[in-house]
Amino acid sequence: MPDTPRQLTEQELAVDPVDAARLLLGSVIESTTPEGVVGVRIVEVEAYRGGDDPASHCYRGRTPRNDVMFGPAGRLYVYFVYGMHFCANVVSLTDGVPGAVLLRAGEVVTGTSLAHTRRSSARSHAELAKGPARLTGVLGLDRAHNGVNLTDADASVRLLASDPVDPTDIRTGPRVGVAVAVDVPWRFWLDSPAVSTYRRGTRRTRLTF
Repeated sequence: MPDTPRQLTEQELAVDPVDAARLLLGSVIESTTPEGVVGVRIVEVEAYRGGDDPASHCYRGRTPRNDVMFGPAGRLYVYFVYGMHFCANVVSLTDGVPGAVLLRAGEVVTGTSLAHTRRSSARSHAELAKGPARLTGVLGLDRAHNGVNLTDADASVRLLASDPVDPTDIRTGPRVGVAVAVDVPWRFWLDSPAVSTYRRGTRRTRLTF
């Protein structure tokens, strides 16, 4: 990563979620809180569209919960799941057209001590952000960060670009734990011990994308 990494722009992220997912691999999401700064290199993501993707939060239309997912691109979409965890997504596509990329896992590259304080149960460095809930945990993200503009230089959470990832280094496969569209290969990852464990969805739906 360069000494002074640039932020990703709204224009770069205003693309199909599948393309945005590939772009995000290797980039760093950096969160600044009163406790300090934590940066996580993204190594695993999942793409979600809208009306043509039954696994997406936007499949049935716009609601107060998923409103951020309708753009503009580059916003942070944070939601609460299982009554205990937050998950973070980067919004893509253009304003009014839903699409986002779930941040599934990453490697802590800045603020390691603070990350370990937040995730004291982690048995290794690789486990700190291994999974979407752990990733938001080490970054200190919660519902208050929903809608943050990740492309704003003054934002508390920012997306920092990396050197382009070699396309041959990107792995792809089905998304984790979805109940529908379980065979759609829109999970992308890099070889890293921080990549989360694959868990197949419970209901099979064959779709062509």
